[in-house]
Amino acid sequence: MEKSEFYRNARTDRTGPMHGVRVIEATTAWAGPMVGCVLADLGCDVVRVDLPGSAGSSWPPFLPGTDVAVSHQTVNRNKRSVSIDLHKTEGRDVFLQLVAGADIVVENFKPGTLAGWGVGYEHCKAVKDDIVYVSVSGWGQFGPWSERAGYDPAALAAGGWMSLNGAPDGAPTNAPTFLADDLAGLHAALGALAALHHRNATGEGQHVDIALLDSLLFQCNGLLTMGALGQNIPRMGGEVVASSPTNSYACTDGHLYLAIILDRHWRTLCQLMGRPELAEAPGFATNLERVANRDAVNEAVASWCATGTVAERLGAIQDAGIAAARVNSFTDAAAEPHVQERDMLQPTVITDGQEVPLTGPAAKFSRTPTAVRRPAPRAGDHTDEVLEEAGIDAEQRAKLRAAGVL
Repeated sequence: MEKSEFYRNARTDRTGPMHGVRVIEATTAWAGPMVGCVLADLGCDVVRVDLPGSAGSSWPPFLPGTDVAVSHQTVNRNKRSVSIDLHKTEGRDVFLQLVAGADIVVENFKPGTLAGWGVGYEHCKAVKDDIVYVSVSGWGQFGPWSERAGYDPAALAAGGWMSLNGAPDGAPTNAPTFLADDLAGLHAALGALAALHHRNATGEGQHVDIALLDSLLFQCNGLLTMGALGQNIPRMGGEVVASSPTNSYACTDGHLYLAIILDRHWRTLCQLMGRPELAEAPGFATNLERVANRDAVNEAVASWCATGTVAERLGAIQDAGIAAARVNSFTDAAAEPHVQERDMLQPTVITDGQEVPLTGPAAKFSRTPTAVRRPAPRAGDHTDEVLEEAGIDAEQRAKLRAAGVL
């Protein structure tokens, strides 16, 4: 299908499928902002509440030659920003006034923090009875660990994920991206939309509790069940438990990753490798045999790959209908025509005036397309605009600024 055909009935008068939904986001670090990012990309009007002095998402790496954090530009695009000091009574009152006109609140502070500031779920419910209030934390709102500090790597370690990552003979290894944060952000956005659907059907709001640990464990392919049954899974490096050959293999100019699941694909690969006798040989014929005979299977595939370029070996494999890919760097991935055709890089003029290719939304909607509509704001860029919409006039805003609230 051509892209133009997919979008042939697209509307241009809406921000996305969630057009008209207002979200108030009081978050820090990555998991909470990711919730707002997903909802903003879907078309919600996300108002980010930046606390004075908050680090936000402003850590390295920076865009080349600047002090602009790529993390901030990535996770806070499509949002508006107000700067409010929630430690002050007047700041709390302004926040609750914003909540009164919102559908969803998102926060990711340690459980009890916002309640202590006077803007927790019960406070927000008092001004908007049907509010959907989403809390993201390391360990959840209840449970023996709920009061602990929690960050992404701690969830990866505690949940068992880190124990399986890395070389089989090496140390447990952290993920190169904020995996637990990202999964929690996705589950929180999904939870927010589910709760919003319930509200629209019944008039009832609710508190949605998302833990990094729970989100990670949910996405671990049933390994928690295996652990509960006393069955530990070995660390596999680049391989997987379920099938063989499924691994990365060196070619003369790089690596390719090959995934053989079906026996018929193995038989095809044997023909490509010039080793047709392996298709039915003992220890090779079925996936279960190959799983038990990994070293010999890997040696056969590695020997074939080592004598050709990635393009040569990959071309033959893909032409045969077998799943495989070049092992790309992110620089390589950014240059792939397919990535560009899918709008996963969208040129965006950010607040300092430079144009940057920001990562685009993942979900594609034929009727209500999504896009990077605006760059990540500086803290407080939209304070006057948003507060004016909430009924706080210029005179009131001037008094709040004089008091250090805004």
